[in-house]
Amino acid sequence: MAKESMKAREVKRLKLVKRYAAKRAALKEAGDLEGLCKLPRNSNPVRLHNRCKLTGRPKGYIRQFGISRIQFREMASKGLIPGVKKASW
Repeated sequence: MAKESMKAREVKRLKLVKRYAAKRAALKEAGDLEGLCKLPRNSNPVRLHNRCKLTGRPKGYIRQFGISRIQFREMASKGLIPGVKKASW
């Protein structure tokens, strides 16, 4: 389980990315590097980190499902993910 403070930090970064997306695109198109430098650092989408939607775990993230490998395995074992059969893991 991820710390609540880490999850909150990611939410804050996501809000900043959404808020400055249009401004960032306009500055990039204009080639204004100085203007880009004045934007908050956390408004850059590169600083976002993928986290499991259920546990908040940052590592072993499966992008297609939006969850970590551990949660994927547990859900597949319970039959909650259609089309996935337990082989020999």
